[in-house]
Parts: sequence; C-alpha cells; structure tokens
Amino acid sequence: MSFDDIIDRRGSHCVKWDMMEEIYGVPTDTGLAMWVADMDFRPPQCVLDAVQGQVDHGVMGYFGDDSKYKEAINWWMETRHNWKVDPSWIFTTHGLVNGTAMCVDAFTSAGDGVVLFTPVYHAFAKVINAAGRKVVECELTNNNGRFEMDFDAYDAQMTGSEKMVILCSPHNPGGRVWSRSELQGVADFAKRHDLILVSDEIHHDLVMPGSTHIPMTYINDITDRLVMMTATTKTFNIAGSHSGNVIIEDPDLRAKFAGRMAALGLSANSFGLFMATAAYSPEGATWVDGLVEYLDGNRKLFDAGVNAIPGLASMNLEATYLSWVDFDGTGMSREDFTKRVEKDAQIAVNHGPTFGTGGDTFLRFNIATPRSRVQEAVDRLAKAFGDLQ
Repeated sequence: MSFDDIIDRRGSHCVKWDMMEEIYGVPTDTGLAMWVADMDFRPPQCVLDAVQGQVDHGVMGYFGDDSKYKEAINWWMETRHNWKVDPSWIFTTHGLVNGTAMCVDAFTSAGDGVVLFTPVYHAFAKVINAAGRKVVECELTNNNGRFEMDFDAYDAQMTGSEKMVILCSPHNPGGRVWSRSELQGVADFAKRHDLILVSDEIHHDLVMPGSTHIPMTYINDITDRLVMMTATTKTFNIAGSHSGNVIIEDPDLRAKFAGRMAALGLSANSFGLFMATAAYSPEGATWVDGLVEYLDGNRKLFDAGVNAIPGLASMNLEATYLSWVDFDGTGMSREDFTKRVEKDAQIAVNHGPTFGTGGDTFLRFNIATPRSRVQEAVDRLAKAFGDLQ
C-alpha cells in the first residue's frame, strides 16, 4: 500500500469521520477530520494477515500462552529503544487510557492530587477526575514556540497531597521530545515530592528525524517509583484493538498493580495480542520507518503552509503526528478563530482548552492522513484567514 491512498472511512463506525458533524458541526461529506489521534492509513500487511488468520481459523476463544507476544515486545523494545524488558514486568491493559486509570486506581486514593504538565492529552484529566482525585496542573512554559518545564514553579505549587505525576513523553499535544536533562528533572521532581511517576510513551516510535526519544527507564534512580506505558496502537494505527502495556520493574509496585488487575477481573483482548505480536516484527519495523518518513513530509508541508499565514504559528513537531497551532497572533477570540477553522475551512480539530491550562489559543491538527488532504487543509486555512494576508 501507499500512504497516499485515500481510504474512505465514513460509514465505518469511525469516530474521527462519522462523529465530526455531531461534535463539531463539520459536514461529514465535505469536511476534513483532523481531530481524533488515529491515522487514515491501513496498518502493515503483517497485522492484517494476523487478523485474517483468526478469521480463517474461525474459532474466537480465550487466548492462552502469551510467550510469543511478550517476546515480540521484548524484541521491539530492545531493537528500537535499546531497552531490555523482562516478561514478568508486562501487564496488558485495554489501551493506555485504561492503563492510566489503572495506575490512578492502584497507586492513589480518593482526594489525592495527580500532577499533569499542561497542556497535555485530555484523557488524563478525565480519568483522574472520574476517579475522585484532584488534577494538579503544572503549566509548561511556551518559550518562543517550544514547551519547557519550570520545576521551581512546580515545586512551589506542591502541597503534600500529591501522590502521582503523569508525564507524556513524547509530548502530546506539543510534539516535544524531552531531553535527558529534562527527564532527569522530572525524575528529581518526583523524588522530591515522593510521587509515583507514570511515563506514557505511546508516541515513542513516531519521532521525527533529528530527534531521539529517551525512555524514562534510562534515567538514574527512578525505577523504584516508575511505571512505563507503551503500546502498538498509536504506532501501527490499531487503536480499535484497545491494547496497551503497563511495564513495571519495581516488584512492590508490580504486586500492587497486579492486585488491582486481579480485583477488577481484567484480561486482554485476543485480537489485540495477535495484532501486537505481528506488528512488533521486522516487517512492522520497516513499515514504521516508511511511516515516519511520510509523516515528516506531511509535517513540513503543513508547517510551511500554516506558518505562512500571518498570526498563525505551528509548534515545531519533534514527534507524534499532532500539530499544535497557536492562533494568538491573529488577535482573534477563541470563538472567532475556531469558527473560521470549523465553519469556513470545514476542518474538525481538537480545541486547545480541553488539554488544560495553557491551551486557550491553540487548536490541534492530526496530520496522519494522505498528503493530498494535508495540502487541502493548508489551502482551506489560507482561504479562511485570507483577510490577514
């Protein structure tokens, strides 16, 4: 297949395309869906073959013997991230939103504070609030279009009621690949305030040329409080499989997490396990290399077009396929620039405020779509904001 292939997802129970009119008022027939973080690409053939193999067999029973699945995870993490994972460290959850919720449930109590570096992936705050915990927003500093951390300010915010910090690495929606010193800063912050550190690294395979992702597990003296979260779902566009991995090296944390998994009766979706086993393979690796190259081209096209519009600024995307565009320079109200994007350009995008403090002047655009659609989006935005040029 080619990433340029247009695949019509409308009418397939696809939330990204089938729900944009109901949620954003963007017409399904003429609109562009650039919100939900899944891609408009088919996964590699090896993944499709794994699903077809189950269909051909015809019996959809309980999954047993996950050794090959865990071997595939081990192979991928060592080959792609130089990280050796013991199979006993791996828990499979129903995606990483569920993994986040499980961490909140296992390691905090009602009323505890959970620290987020905002703006950040909106599902974190959703599950924290739903669990009766308190979201503690530590706002990232926007330094000339680049998010940075201010640990002095964060230290001053802490009250002692905080029990956990969740890091998004690489960062969604800002696209940052955190440096080793920044990650060490997060680790030191967690230790100073006795926080469990949950590192969501779901975008770790989608890193643009010139940047290098560093797994949090590489950072010194943090394993006794560290929970790593990874998944095939974002990398290979199989989010519908709802599978993710919570990887915990520390035995005490692992026992506590295992206890909550058992108490809730959670077990993995067999299709997700078959798909992940197939994806974490040499064929899958070749496909990901091609994907990242393609996304890099989309990034360059989108950024050039957006940044040519006076008042708009797209953050430099070091990782992910989620472009974070600042409309502050237009001088428009959030309602006005959002209306131009959704009503005039007919593009469905994520609203900045849903990502927490620091997101008010932003919209998030998903550029993991055929390049012709990225060009179409750029052309529509240029027209919608044509009076500024």
